[in-house]
Amino acid sequence: MSAAPVLLLRCLLRSAGRGRDTGMATSEYALVTVAACAFAAVLYAILTSAELRTALTRMVIDALGMGG
Repeated sequence: MSAAPVLLLRCLLRSAGRGRDTGMATSEYALVTVAACAFAAVLYAILTSAELRTALTRMVIDALGMGG
């Protein structure tokens, strides 16, 4: 048996396997980007809240020994 048909078959099988996953990396990146944006929005909302600002200010004042 000649090596040419075997090589051709291997090439066809490799290229067939690649076609199924071509968009998978892009969709994974998109999903991670959306999740990161959602996490950033939640983190921004928490860090800009008045309650957290008051608590952090109180902690800094207490740490510096200026608290009553």
